Amino acid sequence: MGKVQWVPWWWVAAGIAGLAATGTTVRLPAAAWAVGVGYLVVSTALLMRGIRRGGVERFGPANAVTATRSVLVGLVTALVVASFAGEVTTALLVGLVAVALALDGVDGYVARRTRSESELGARFDMEVDAFLLLVLCVYDVRYVGWWVLTIGLLRYAFVVAGFLLPWMRQTLPPRYWRKVVTAACGVALAVVASQLLPPPVNVLVAVGALLLVLESFGRDVLWLARLNLAGAPLVSLEKASTSPPEESR
Repeated sequence: MGKVQWVPWWWVAAGIAGLAATGTTVRLPAAAWAVGVGYLVVSTALLMRGIRRGGVERFGPANAVTATRSVLVGLVTALVVASFAGEVTTALLVGLVAVALALDGVDGYVARRTRSESELGARFDMEVDAFLLLVLCVYDVRYVGWWVLTIGLLRYAFVVAGFLLPWMRQTLPPRYWRKVVTAACGVALAVVASQLLPPPVNVLVAVGALLLVLESFGRDVLWLARLNLAGAPLVSLEKASTSPPEESR
């Protein structure tokens, strides 16, 4: 297992190389470098923690695809920070987001084809999705308002609620709709970021994404609340997530 724990760091190196390559096209301020590298290092450290806890002995091709998506998210994060200094082109940012979104359906397919589905892989995939949505929300604030951050923050609010309320940590039943909502929100936020549509339409697109994510989270919270009122015993897997492993991997 020792060798496996070092594998994710290859993608950190790739991400840093990607930041350097991006810096030849767009000037990345020190803050952009710091946030981009910080994301890569922290996310990899958390992944390694999961590898140790789960006794994973093989990283696998599906995790490699997800790690590649994570590198793209690191680049997007740096570009979003740089954008606040006026140092980024929308085309580059949206292009990277489009590739990351396209790969979202690849890791699960690869996992199923190679029979390498795992709890760790599903959680890794979910966290990359969640952070990408949050970063896109931060970028889109300038176009539709601060309220758009709700889309990206709801997942983390769900996690915090799980720490505060034990019944919120109950295992959710599989529901593919969660994955659909995540993908739809990613596309909607990318469309807003592209600024290809008139401002009023951008607001409508973002509102549609917000309604979707509120419906998805709301349904899960209601299910958990009903389970709690019914007096069901707590069966927690410590996975306050919008996408249970059974659905994504």
